[in-house]
Amino acid sequence: MAKYTKLQVIQTMKETGMVPVFYNADLETSKKVLKACYDGGVRAFEFTNRGDFAQEVFGELVKYANKELPGMIMGIGSVVDPGTAAMYIQLGANFVVGPLFNPAVAPVCNRRLIPYCPGCATPSEIGAAQEAGCDICKVFPGDVLGPAFVKGIKAPMPWSQIMVTGGVKPTKENLEAWFKAGVTCVGMGSNLFPKDVIAAGDWGKISELCAGALEIIKSLR
Repeated sequence: MAKYTKLQVIQTMKETGMVPVFYNADLETSKKVLKACYDGGVRAFEFTNRGDFAQEVFGELVKYANKELPGMIMGIGSVVDPGTAAMYIQLGANFVVGPLFNPAVAPVCNRRLIPYCPGCATPSEIGAAQEAGCDICKVFPGDVLGPAFVKGIKAPMPWSQIMVTGGVKPTKENLEAWFKAGVTCVGMGSNLFPKDVIAAGDWGKISELCAGALEIIKSLR
């Protein structure tokens, strides 16, 4: 079951402004990455449901975080159906993220007071997700829709809390464009975890990238 309340999760996402998005089938590698992100200041982490037995890796990561990384909030991504959401909630997911909006997932999360951040690409999808109780909607794919889309949404729907994922980079130019457009936070994947850095086991570099991105976000607010 979730260790943190819905309000704690949402507040942490808003305060830090960044949620790393990561998947690796190897538990030890995933632990090293999680620790590196934690050392870099990250306090909300999205592990994605993108491979066989991903749930087994996630369950162990939650146990590791609860024991070794106080304050690290663990969430699950790439969830498209209610059964998968329920399984990960039982394994300790504190928030659920999807690449799309499935209305059937919302009641599963709402029943346990867990944030559901669905992927949305139109004003109607965002509106429907908000009506279903989604406090933060994920604009995806960000690199296709762009900052202008977020700015356009915020004009007639200023109450919207947006997390953009897809193509977000840990650079001032990229982050400034998103936060000026009005995002609440960003989800950052491959650009935060370069393949060569993971392969080399350069965990300090990942901590450095996380810390740098968080510092940029802080300066933009």
